[in-house]
Amino acid sequence: MSETIVIVHGLWMNPAVMCPLGCYLSSHHFTVKYFFYPSMRSTVLENTQRLQQFLTTVKGETIHWVGHSLGGIIICRLFNEFPRQRPGRIVTLGTPHQGSQVAKTLANNQLGSWMLGGSLHEGLLGDVPAWQGQRELGSIVGTLSWGLGQMVTRLPVPNDGTVSVTECQLPNITDYLELPVAHMSMLFSPQVARQAAYFLREGRFRHSN
Repeated sequence: MSETIVIVHGLWMNPAVMCPLGCYLSSHHFTVKYFFYPSMRSTVLENTQRLQQFLTTVKGETIHWVGHSLGGIIICRLFNEFPRQRPGRIVTLGTPHQGSQVAKTLANNQLGSWMLGGSLHEGLLGDVPAWQGQRELGSIVGTLSWGLGQMVTRLPVPNDGTVSVTECQLPNITDYLELPVAHMSMLFSPQVARQAAYFLREGRFRHSN
C-alpha cells in the first residue's frame, strides 16, 4: 500500500524548515509532500480550503499528516470541514489546540495583531471546532522552556518556550507524549522524528514506561 505524509508548517514558516523532519520520514519508506500556505495573509479556514485543493495533487491510498504548531490546527480543521479523506493518522507537534497565550497577548496591540494576521480567529485564539476523534491523532509536546514566547508573556510551566503543555492538550486524541525539546528545536530532533514515524506506523507513541 502506498503511504504518503503531508507535512504542514507553522506560523511565519515555510516548508524548508520542515525538511529535516521530512527527510527522516522519507527514510522510513513514506512519500513526503510539503504544503505551503500564507499564515499571515489568509485565515485558517482559507488555508484549510487551500489544503483541500492541494490534496487533489497528492497520490496515495493512505495519507498521513504531520503539523507543527499552527499547522496542526489547520489539519484538524480540514477534518472538520472536509471529513471525507483517505485513511491515515495525524501527528501534531507543539500545536496549541486550546489556543496560544502568546498569540492572545500579541493580539492586544496593533503590531502584534498585524504580525499574526489571519491565523488568530478560529485558530491561535483557541476558538476552533471541537475535535471529535475523527482520526487517530497523537500530540507531541515540548518541555524545554526556550523560545521567544517567553519575551512576550509568562507561560505556565512546563512549556516549550512558545506554547505551554496545557495548551497542547486535546480531548478525544489517541496518544500524547512530552519530550525535552523546544518549540522550534523539535523540528530538528531525531527523537521527535522517531516518535512521529512510530505513531504513523503503529497508532501510538513508544513510551519508555
